[in-house]
Amino acid sequence: MISLPIIIDQHAEEAGFLAVLRDYAQRAPHYDLDDLSNLDNRIDAHLDGLRIAGTTGLETLLTQLSPHAIGEMFASAVLAFEAGNAQVLSRLSQHLRSAEEAERGYLMALGWLDWEWVSPWIDRMLASPDPLFHRLGLAACGMHRHDPGPALLAGLSHTAPSVLARAARTAGELRRRDLMPAIRAHRQHTDTATRFWVNWSIAQMGDEQALEPLRQFAEQPGEFQYRALCVLLAWQRRENSIAWIRQLIQNPEQQRVGIQAVGLLGDPVSVPWLIQQMSDLSHARVAGEAFSLITGADLALLDLELQDLPDFDAGPNDDPEDSNVAMDPDENLPWPDPQLIAAWWQAHGGDFQAGVGYVLGLPQRESSFQQALVRGQQRQRIAAACGIARFRPTEVLFPTSAPAWRQKRLLFGR
Repeated sequence: MISLPIIIDQHAEEAGFLAVLRDYAQRAPHYDLDDLSNLDNRIDAHLDGLRIAGTTGLETLLTQLSPHAIGEMFASAVLAFEAGNAQVLSRLSQHLRSAEEAERGYLMALGWLDWEWVSPWIDRMLASPDPLFHRLGLAACGMHRHDPGPALLAGLSHTAPSVLARAARTAGELRRRDLMPAIRAHRQHTDTATRFWVNWSIAQMGDEQALEPLRQFAEQPGEFQYRALCVLLAWQRRENSIAWIRQLIQNPEQQRVGIQAVGLLGDPVSVPWLIQQMSDLSHARVAGEAFSLITGADLALLDLELQDLPDFDAGPNDDPEDSNVAMDPDENLPWPDPQLIAAWWQAHGGDFQAGVGYVLGLPQRESSFQQALVRGQQRQRIAAACGIARFRPTEVLFPTSAPAWRQKRLLFGR
């Protein structure tokens, strides 16, 4: 018979592991909304096990906190907020001061919980003189698309770049056009994250001057590249996008982002070129993703994948002398079969009109971006959220990272 402490340990371990997986899944190219929903349900099942264990479950999690314990911080914060346990929340706050990486887990908890659980604490965070808690309070409001009121303007004049960056991001998520002058003042900020979020925010409120800084972010590999690319292709004039993409694909170092840009632009005239790129192992999978984004063709469902997978590894290896430590961003994408896809395009290409942007097989318009939010993969859904923002200029941005049940409520009204 398995003892109760072992069961509680298993719940704690699984909740922590799945929370980290969830953090990855929200940006992953192979998770759709149903996959996200299943993952969320698994996480909640383990949290339930810890809830039933009461204080023992929470104490088990707290003993596992470390500077890198993102998942354990997530689960601890969820249970502490639900219990309204000020003592444990204070303990977690102290841990955050010396464990910057764990902040991601705390943020995940703030976004995971329903607003009623966190709202009593948010006003305290927003009023805190500590930049850490001001930033967390602004982040919670942004994730829940809840307007923090005067605290947002205060955040936009904060001396700490991290608070300013989060304030700009939250203002953009809420589409607070009245704050554009205050945000614009920081468009050339020396802090990279602040500069990105400032221009990301005002670009989605119609400021064309923010597009050039976003182009620079889109051309540089890093955490902001794909976000910048999605906003840029959604808001930049079509002729400017075409000219920029032509420059990208002529530069071997920009080939991957150029392929992604082609997919986001959505013009089927580029499909034959995408099929050619599928013969290049380093770009084959992202070319397949771009092809699917335009045409809506599911490579796995239509058996358009390679049967014999190539021996290719773009990720980090065991060589300590190798400076490549980045994970392969296309690791979980299918390997396209260029010949089968060329045959499919020969049969279906006539259904598409050259010079028109498509998303998942439909001409790009409000209803088709809405469909992409319902049935697309996460990278496709992030792009769709940027696309639909053009058609809904006064609405808050759709939260593709929110818990699946909250997203479904927004999409289906239940």
